[in-house]
Amino acid sequence: MEQIKKNHSHRNRIGNYSRLVAPFLLLLSSLMVSSCTAISEIFKAGMGFGIFAVLALLVIIVFIIMRLRK
Repeated sequence: MEQIKKNHSHRNRIGNYSRLVAPFLLLLSSLMVSSCTAISEIFKAGMGFGIFAVLALLVIIVFIIMRLRK
């Protein structure tokens, strides 16, 4: 009987921690994911702008070469 009370007491202690830890971990993970998403969006926008800039530069170079040949 004494062993059952000890196990029950141990479960209550773990239950109290899990009630506190679970919301904290949920909040922490949601903040980390949202910040990672924001950073990835910034890099995607930067990559898109970089590709656009390189293509625009290539078009300008080809245009200049075509004008010089005439």
